[in-house]
Amino acid sequence: MRVLLVNTNERTGGAAVATDRLMDALNNNGVKAKMLVANKQTDTITVAELPHPWRQQMCFLWERLIIFLHLHGQKEHLFEIDIANAGADITCLPEFRQADVIHLAWINQGMLSLSSIRKILKSGKPVVWTMHDLWPLSSICHLTLGCDKFKTHCHQCQYLPNGGSNKDLSYVVWERKRRTYQHNNISFVTCSRWLSSEAKASGLIDKPLVDTIPNPINTTIFCRKDKHEARKILELPADKRLILFAAQRATNVNKGMDYLIEACQKLTSQHPDMRDNTAVVILGGHAEEFEGRFDMPVFPLGYINDEHIMVEVYNACDVFVLPSLSENLPNTIMEAMACGTPCVGFNVGGIPEMIDHQRNGYVARYKDSTDLAKGIHWILDEADYEELSRKAVHKVAIEYSQQSVAMRYIEVYNQAMAYKNYSI
Repeated sequence: MRVLLVNTNERTGGAAVATDRLMDALNNNGVKAKMLVANKQTDTITVAELPHPWRQQMCFLWERLIIFLHLHGQKEHLFEIDIANAGADITCLPEFRQADVIHLAWINQGMLSLSSIRKILKSGKPVVWTMHDLWPLSSICHLTLGCDKFKTHCHQCQYLPNGGSNKDLSYVVWERKRRTYQHNNISFVTCSRWLSSEAKASGLIDKPLVDTIPNPINTTIFCRKDKHEARKILELPADKRLILFAAQRATNVNKGMDYLIEACQKLTSQHPDMRDNTAVVILGGHAEEFEGRFDMPVFPLGYINDEHIMVEVYNACDVFVLPSLSENLPNTIMEAMACGTPCVGFNVGGIPEMIDHQRNGYVARYKDSTDLAKGIHWILDEADYEELSRKAVHKVAIEYSQQSVAMRYIEVYNQAMAYKNYSI
């Protein structure tokens, strides 16, 4: 079986990391998988790049221009919505022609347009689409921010000036998506049960075929190592408990850094000794901007995309905290757990599916910095730390291993191929 995985980026972003790992998992389990991207960042031979990269850049700029005009010149939501009005035609590429199954992932920002997707569907090849957010089954947004119009018909979009209108950009794109999906069967896959329930509620398609399969992780890379040695490599203090925060961009409001700051302030107020025996490690772009905002030492490591260094970071720290306000199935929690680092996160999205409350980590009440602080303290000072660590590693090995995830996807591919053959 030959599978072509389509994603905008090769390595940048959670969806890219997940897709790259899925390609490895499939190749390690008898499937010939290749990845097609708009932005290739390595010399990996199983990853192909769209020809003429400047065309993708032009598609990206054209899409941003149209969105900018609909935002009346405002930049606030310029990169939070996508309309897929321009993109590449991949059906003429040899990688497409050779594939038995076309597997779409995150294809926004000039990679594929709705017209491109329509051509893929008309090619007759089985199409599987892994949803890393709700965009495929909403209109223009990736995060609904509590809006449920996607369950009926998008309009009056909160991302648009003055709350949009009855027939605004979200209404128009919804209609284009409805026509694209009409009479075409796509096997949708979500990474979390939470996103699956959201997808099944979408009004875009009558009978959504939605499976739930988590992202895979290579547990031979992400695994427990000696904590003291990891700290020595990273030049982190050996005499402090380390709280880790990680995000591609640490200043992303959605990642909830303000809640971590508040939680740490509560911790130092209630337990003054934590000012001296505990520190915060921040992984991600602009990490240095948070020095001085905590009542304890801060060690900004910046943005790191080397998996082997990431493993050292997870192993060096005692607890990983991700106070995100919206998440699907974050790779970072999976990575930390695989390294035996207990996690704390809010009860939102797929996080409570990953963290078993007070078994391998702590699930805090949504947007509650007091409970977030309680969770951090519970892991560091109250729980049986070794037992938490062991159970975290065990959960990843059972549910997120390469073989487990690959086998489930192979079943989806076989079903999609059988359905296509039956239809013909």
